Amino acid sequence: MPDLIQFAIPAFVGLLLLEAVANAVGHHEWFESRDTAASISMGVGNVAVHLFDKGLVFAAYTFLYQFRLFDIGATWWSWGLLFIADDFSYYWFHRISHQCRFFWASHVIHHSSKKYNLGTALRQTWTGNLTGTFLFWAWLPLLGYSPIMILTMQSVSLLYQFWIHTEAITRFPRPIEFVFNTPSHHRVHHSSEVKYLDKNHAGSLIIWDRLFGTFQQEEEHPVYGLTMNLDSYNPLRIAFHEWAEIWRDVRQPISMRARLHYLFGPPGWSHDGSRKTTRQLRAEQSDAQ
Repeated sequence: MPDLIQFAIPAFVGLLLLEAVANAVGHHEWFESRDTAASISMGVGNVAVHLFDKGLVFAAYTFLYQFRLFDIGATWWSWGLLFIADDFSYYWFHRISHQCRFFWASHVIHHSSKKYNLGTALRQTWTGNLTGTFLFWAWLPLLGYSPIMILTMQSVSLLYQFWIHTEAITRFPRPIEFVFNTPSHHRVHHSSEVKYLDKNHAGSLIIWDRLFGTFQQEEEHPVYGLTMNLDSYNPLRIAFHEWAEIWRDVRQPISMRARLHYLFGPPGWSHDGSRKTTRQLRAEQSDAQ
């Protein structure tokens, strides 16, 4: 099955080069060569892995499609509703990926760069689908959307999200900023500052964050990266470092309850308080004010 992402690769490269030229002409600090090389390597690896795991996802959706409630054809209104349903599913997948360490272990890759540019958009997971993230969309084939329609709309969502990874665009007019996910909103999402942590999980529409209480306006310029940065440009380390950390944590002489918290609890949870979750960091900051 054709993948829209693969067809878009030349456009990705062209826009990335254009942004790099704007960076050089404007004497900005949007890029760091080793960081960008690592991001591109992660993107290449993601495409390679998807040659395999997209087949598994397609097979899973095809199996579920047998039990569909309705037969939803490819009409203008069904594509419109699918866009909304897909974006709603993406919001909850993305939000839970920041709240559950099992899913964070795949998603953290995308947040591991301390720069924010179109190259960062290519810094994608190698383990996401293999750990079941596609199940957040499993209700769509059961509803009656064909697997091809679902996978196509997921690709459209990723295409949209590519261009918002930039500092070259400040803000759009207020109506656009109110409805759509924009570079300004997504810069907040990539920040490591306590104020901005776990905010703006939107894919294409920022309305979900506004509705469910996770919206944060961009105010101060964000500091990008993780609360504890990886400081490595090795693609293999970037791809698997959190899984290795989880393995080290669960091997400690601790209770089964603590092991389950290390695996499925919020990122930053620790049985001895040596690390902090987002909620704990916010509580500390609030107490200090």
